[in-house]
Amino acid sequence: MTLSITTAPAASSHTTARTVLDAAFPSGLGAFVDGKVVPGSGTSITLTSAATGDAFATYADPGTEGADAILQSSVRGAAAWGSLNGFERAAILRNVSRVVEAHTEELAILESATTGKPIRDARVEASKVAEMFGYYAGWADKLTGQTIPVPGPWHTYTERVPWGVVVAITPWNAPLFTAGWNSAAPLAAGNAVVVKPSEFTPATTVRLAQLAHEAGLPDGVFNVAVGLGQSVGATLTSDRRVGKVSFIGSVPTGRRVAVAAAEAGIPALLELGGKSANIVFADADLERAADGAISAIFSGAGQSCVAGSRLLVERSVHARFVELVAERAARLRVGDPLDAATEVGPIITAPQFATVTSLIEQGINDGGRRLTGGTLPGSLADSPLAGGHWVMPTLLDGVTPANRLETTEVFGPVVGADAFDTEAEAIARANNTNFGLAGAVWTSDVSRAHHIAREVKAGTFWINSYKTIHVAVPFGGFGDSGHGRSSGPGVLDEYTQTKAVWVPTRAAGSPFPSLSY
Repeated sequence: MTLSITTAPAASSHTTARTVLDAAFPSGLGAFVDGKVVPGSGTSITLTSAATGDAFATYADPGTEGADAILQSSVRGAAAWGSLNGFERAAILRNVSRVVEAHTEELAILESATTGKPIRDARVEASKVAEMFGYYAGWADKLTGQTIPVPGPWHTYTERVPWGVVVAITPWNAPLFTAGWNSAAPLAAGNAVVVKPSEFTPATTVRLAQLAHEAGLPDGVFNVAVGLGQSVGATLTSDRRVGKVSFIGSVPTGRRVAVAAAEAGIPALLELGGKSANIVFADADLERAADGAISAIFSGAGQSCVAGSRLLVERSVHARFVELVAERAARLRVGDPLDAATEVGPIITAPQFATVTSLIEQGINDGGRRLTGGTLPGSLADSPLAGGHWVMPTLLDGVTPANRLETTEVFGPVVGADAFDTEAEAIARANNTNFGLAGAVWTSDVSRAHHIAREVKAGTFWINSYKTIHVAVPFGGFGDSGHGRSSGPGVLDEYTQTKAVWVPTRAAGSPFPSLSY
């Protein structure tokens, strides 16, 4: 498929979504199994444009029989893929990276059209997926064990072996990015992967699996189970043929997934939500910090687990700083996702739109003062986009610990600001949440910066920057933000098991000397 786009007129958003999806899947959207798109036979699911509110496609859940067929395929794929050595897997994954890189524009257009993500963001994320496969291709032939000295006549060593089938459940806010994030590493480790994307945003995950198959991944090694969480998702996370589950999403759903997997004896890796604090001291470069605050919360329309949704500002510069942020927020370009100039797109799902608007009103009722924001950009009020899930970049000031927005994840373009007086108060406020995913501090004091970074409970912390992540760096959270790390070299430990092997080095009597306990 060859697609190109520069700027799409607002009137074309719904038509483009349908057209792009039809071009990608001329026979219709379905699960991806054994190298083919397979239509489902269960519940019909309707895809709705975030930009217009209109339905543009339907597809069917695979049902119980479909989920079983996916797992049968994955078990076969795991056996074939796991039998290859690391050098063979690395060569194929490098080719996957090259093929994805060659199709980044196609993937970006499909992502933007079907999810509402601004095309400028989708292009970056598509290129990052290619980078993920290239990075883990470099690790596939380096998964070594250890030789361990022990008492007695023994040569003892370890091997790292794959789990077999890994089920990766990914969210609707970044379906393409997280499909790559949660498949490249387990594939490098020798596992087969079943990705279960959100029922709201399955298209780019299926297309990614197609491209990976075209690049050389054998049948059954990268399958996609489209459909509903309560049907196909529940089946996949409780089936003993699955070796491990990884999940990215909300805390309540993550807990249900972890419980279901645990009851089946399946370990789970969880990457959940966040309520990250962005701390600004008076000695910071305020102009740069204001730019960082805008990026921290409004990129992706705030639909990001690491969003800097709490803005804590030293009191002496608080009024000036929130004014800088409000001015910048008001200038952000909100509109058609397929317009290359758009900086902020719509909320991706209708339920989340309702949640975001409700929480804004709750934050105001709890004492927050809205400095900027609202639900519908005036420029869109009389356009075909008027029915979309639009929330203007919103800044509420005076969001104190008594305000619900202090601790509740909004997952939308909404930031709550408040003042602090001391360093100790800033740390306490930053830690006033059950989440612990990310955070940042802006200051020119190096000692203070490192102290704050150490004291704030977060798996990722930035100093004088925000929201930079890379596949080579560990990523994950504390507390309600999950457990385990989903990137970096260490994630390969999550996707392998350690086997210990004992070999006698000289003849011994019967029985051999024992080290049992």
